[in-house]
Amino acid sequence: MQVKDFTYELPQELIAQYPLEPRDHSRLLVVDKNTGTIEHRYFYDLCEYLRHDDLLVFNDTRVIPARLHGVKDTGARVEVFLLTRLNSTDWEVLVKPGRKLRVGAKIKFSDDLSCDIIADTDFGGRIARFYYNGVFEEILDRLGETPLPPYIMAPLEDKERYQTVYSRENGSAAAPTAGLHFTKELLQKIRDIGCEEVFVTLHVGLGTFRPVSVDDIKDHVMHREFYSVSPEAAEAINKAKAEGRRIVAVGTTAVRTLEAAGESGVIKAGGNWTNIFIYPGYRFRLVNSLITNFHLPQSTLLMLVSALSTREIMLSTYAEAVCEHYRFFSFGDAMFITDLNK
Repeated sequence: MQVKDFTYELPQELIAQYPLEPRDHSRLLVVDKNTGTIEHRYFYDLCEYLRHDDLLVFNDTRVIPARLHGVKDTGARVEVFLLTRLNSTDWEVLVKPGRKLRVGAKIKFSDDLSCDIIADTDFGGRIARFYYNGVFEEILDRLGETPLPPYIMAPLEDKERYQTVYSRENGSAAAPTAGLHFTKELLQKIRDIGCEEVFVTLHVGLGTFRPVSVDDIKDHVMHREFYSVSPEAAEAINKAKAEGRRIVAVGTTAVRTLEAAGESGVIKAGGNWTNIFIYPGYRFRLVNSLITNFHLPQSTLLMLVSALSTREIMLSTYAEAVCEHYRFFSFGDAMFITDLNK
């Protein structure tokens, strides 16, 4: 299967540049994963498609201000993008410009924060060792910038608008964007109809948004990301699976967490790294339905949603969304991929 098989035409004007208010006033395209039947709704209508015994699984990761601007010891201005924390001082990072930031380079961000580049990574990044006076997270909060995707040109007035209302575990380089549509009021309505909710954590890193640079998708290697599942969440998920209830993943990162932690069909509690790559032909062990956004052409995320349905149904659905002028990508509208007949 070729990467070019996951291409679709998207007019530039359909790439959402700002989030809608209220959050749940985005549009919602509901698609039957087996037949391709489509219904056009709004996100606040979601409860009409949920069942009283559904289990919804949310990713509670929180985006950190991961983009840092500094000065190299030569005086050159550079950028360091934090991806994954390795220990109390070392991070996997992306750097700009890469040719100026080789191993041995020293970078100063402020009087109380600096770093050395100590190693290369196998994905074209670097390992940076940070030196700081005080609490690292507080310094990062003061100096760092929220890392919006490059296709969003408009400035974000409220940084919390790139966080889910239930975010709590710091560590992501990007938001789990399907969750951006939920309000606290909508979450309460979902509880009121009897649905159960659990939270897992996957810190979004390079694995989620790294472009595919090979022709055959089987040659693509995902970059690892860290996830964790509490004993309480694992128990609830396993119980729902045993009872034959529908498990609804909120976002592709929740899917990847569930399928990585439940490789045997039973969720294991704890934390681990995953580079799971889900594309058509994958056999889902836990996830039945998915709430998600519209994803970039030729992306691993478009491949994942195609695996839950089919490539043909997803490309047809995307073509319909383009015709109906849905808003795409991080601040765009949402899809609910499910089985409308059960």
